[in-house]
Amino acid sequence: MTLLDWLVLLGTTAFIVGVGIWKTRGASTVEGYLRADYELRWPTVALSVMATQASAITFLSVPGQAYEDGMRFVQFYFGLPLATVIISAFFIPIYYRLKVYTAYEYLESRFDLKTRLLGAFLFLIQRGLASGITIYAPAIILSTILGWPLEPTIVGIGGLVILYTVTGGAKAVAQTQKQQMVVMLGGMVVAAIVIVWRLPEHVPFASAVDVAGAFGRMNVVNFDFNLQDRYNFWSGITGGLFLSLSYFGTDQSQVGRYLAGRSVTESRLGLLFNGILKIPMQFFILFVGILVFVFYQFTAPPLLFNGSLRTRVQATAQAEEFAGIESKWTQVQADKRAEVERYLAARKAGDGATEASARERLQATAKEASALRKEAKAVVTRALPGVETKDSDYIFITFVKDWLPSGLFGLLISVILAAAMSSVSGELSALGTTTTIDFYRRVLRRDASEPHVLLASKAFTVFWGVVAVSFASFASLLDNLIQAVNILGSIFYGTVLGLFLVAFFIRNVRGHAVFIAAVISQSAVVGLFLLSDIGYLWFNVIGCTLVVTLGLVIQAVMPPASPEKA
Repeated sequence: MTLLDWLVLLGTTAFIVGVGIWKTRGASTVEGYLRADYELRWPTVALSVMATQASAITFLSVPGQAYEDGMRFVQFYFGLPLATVIISAFFIPIYYRLKVYTAYEYLESRFDLKTRLLGAFLFLIQRGLASGITIYAPAIILSTILGWPLEPTIVGIGGLVILYTVTGGAKAVAQTQKQQMVVMLGGMVVAAIVIVWRLPEHVPFASAVDVAGAFGRMNVVNFDFNLQDRYNFWSGITGGLFLSLSYFGTDQSQVGRYLAGRSVTESRLGLLFNGILKIPMQFFILFVGILVFVFYQFTAPPLLFNGSLRTRVQATAQAEEFAGIESKWTQVQADKRAEVERYLAARKAGDGATEASARERLQATAKEASALRKEAKAVVTRALPGVETKDSDYIFITFVKDWLPSGLFGLLISVILAAAMSSVSGELSALGTTTTIDFYRRVLRRDASEPHVLLASKAFTVFWGVVAVSFASFASLLDNLIQAVNILGSIFYGTVLGLFLVAFFIRNVRGHAVFIAAVISQSAVVGLFLLSDIGYLWFNVIGCTLVVTLGLVIQAVMPPASPEKA
């Protein structure tokens, strides 16, 4: 990084953190600290909701996902708009009427304490682990690409987030997320412009899309029904709907964001705006990955995007074998570029036959290139046993490092750090709030004074920050990082959503029945995750359906009991 890059990075980060601390200094009440005094307008709510979800993993992994697999990941979000409508219609008014700090307080008002604690506990497990991945993702990649030491990078990201989150609470999270969202989206727009600018002069934007289509990367929608296919229309509109309902309707990291709105209307508008904008935003981020893919059809990409692996292999007995694969790679890339040029020339001339044959040949060279990458990764595995060879999360940041001008590189690093901080801050705030309200104040210290609760909430926020940093320090790369977080959520979200759907819509099912149903359902989902090949989005549907169905069955066979709270 150049001096200009460092100035942009440090200046942007200091500005965001400084604004968050300055605007929210002196939060002295529990309501002000945990609910931002109900002061937030809908634009702030919308940006806060969006920024909490859009972690650094989004900006690192999603372009790499598109590079390797095309646009089909956007189908993951197809159920989101409908989910925000349902939540706005049914969830938000109830939360406001009960004046809850956390979503899980409602479970006790509807069922009983043990059901409330179960819902809160499942949230703490999955979100506590996910926050560690959210810190680890940018830290491991930045440390590898930029040569930063890993542990200080993890501690630095975590420490900055803990600082302003503990200082200002929910209001600090919301205020900083506004600035962070502007930096994130602005940085990605700049990246897209630079990629198009870097393409050869004879390759306009329309031709770039043609090239992506020729390689099958413009696969936006797939209507084939397949339970083992992670991303198709049906998994997105069903599994994605259930996941979005659970995430935005029951996950405290999101519920806490829109419950800080000054009214039901402000919260609804903020959430609905996110539902409308999310699919276009994810489409755009995926398309940035597509543009990177097209760029590398005219400029040879590295054989492995995690360049540190190449360096380490060169010091082993497999160095000569790896060099031989690199030599073949160079030739295949030259052949592929020639076929791409031939394909574009045929398209321009309207020569359908030549275009079809060129498409076949460039797809064949793409398969040959893919085979060489697999061969190279096999060599790396033999040379460095146990090392992670999956490098899709390194694709976008490698392009940024190699091809963005000085200053813009620093801006894109700022985007990654801003995304990491925005997501983690929302998660830590939610974890601290849930631990304080649902466990500490409800079970351990019911008579605690407001100053005591305020201090406890700050202490628990620090605690979860330390847990996240510690987990990040011992984590290892899990497949594609964006998928790792969504898989983790899908394992737990279906059960939690089932609890809330029963609470909202099935009035005859009581606490004992739904509690037993949730425990059985969660165990079944974990078993399916470990023993089956079902696409992870379906776990949301399965877990939720099991809770509802088993709750009805168990309630029907249980002996009559004294009435519970309704």
